[in-house]
This record gives sequence, C-alpha cells and structure tokens, in this order.
Amino acid sequence: MGGTVAFGTVDTPLGRMLVAVSETGVLSVDFHDSPAARARTVERSGLVPVEDPGRTAAATERLAAYFAGELRDFALPIDWRLTTRVQRQVLAGLYETVPYGSVVTYGRLGERSGTSVPARAIGQVMGANPIPVIVPCHRVVAGNGLGGYSGGTGLDVKRWLLTLEGALPPTLDWDPAKGP
Repeated sequence: MGGTVAFGTVDTPLGRMLVAVSETGVLSVDFHDSPAARARTVERSGLVPVEDPGRTAAATERLAAYFAGELRDFALPIDWRLTTRVQRQVLAGLYETVPYGSVVTYGRLGERSGTSVPARAIGQVMGANPIPVIVPCHRVVAGNGLGGYSGGTGLDVKRWLLTLEGALPPTLDWDPAKGP
C-alpha cells in the first residue's frame, strides 16, 4: 500500500496516549506513548513515519474532548489495514452500531457482524483491536458481566471508560494514573 504514518499524543486521565494516522485515517491508538509502540506500528503497517501534526490534530482533539466528557461520536475516518477481513467486519460493525453509553454482548456483536464468529472469538477480535477507545471495544461485554479487557491496565480501564460514558454507575473514586 505504501504511504506514511504520523504520530500524535494526547494526555488523558489514563495517561499519555499515542495515535497513529495514515493518509487514509486513524491507524492505531496505544494507551502508552513509547518508542516501542511507535516502532510496532511502523513495522506492522509498513508505513514511513513522518512529522505531520496537522494530520493527527482531529484525532487527538477528539480524544481529549472524549476524555473531558464533551464528545460522544468520534466521526473519524479509520484505516483498517492492521486488521484481517473478519476483524475489520466485526470492528467496523462495532464502530458504526454501538453508540456512546451503550453496550453489546460478545455474542450479539458476533450475530450483528454477519461473520458467524462465536462470542469467544469476538473477545479475541476485541483484544486485537488496534484502535481502542475510538473503535469502542470497551463497550463489548459478556452476557454475565464485563468480560475482559486488554487495553491500558485491563479491566479497571474498561470499567472506567464505561463509567465515563454512563453505561456503568460510579462505584468508587479510582484514579487510573495511580492504579487500583
């Protein structure tokens, strides 16, 4: 495919997040900015890194607004190149049909996606989501509870994001920067 990738960062209550944006759209979001995270994105995408703050501005501004409780819909173009066809189908369905403040079960998302992927495999797709928060894998829950979460520091981050969106009631005063 060729092309370039620009990196931007945004400070959030969960730490400094890294956003990668290609000419096509948001390519990845990482919960931690680091040289290793940037190198992984470059290696996996095959894109050449460039400095282009203008390209990343919409994504970083919208993430900041989301974490401030001021944004409910990212409405950003997505570059799905880091996903397989099936992952893309499931994640695109999630991005397009599960709005802010709502949740869907792994099984129901599998049905909606039209992929015949069982609930357990939907969980694996969520765990491999290269664009967490923007493509809201935190909104996918088990039929009997929250399920798992591999983003940030794990399930506490999922719970925090769902509480931010009002999908879960606040239960305690947890500071994600300090951990549990």
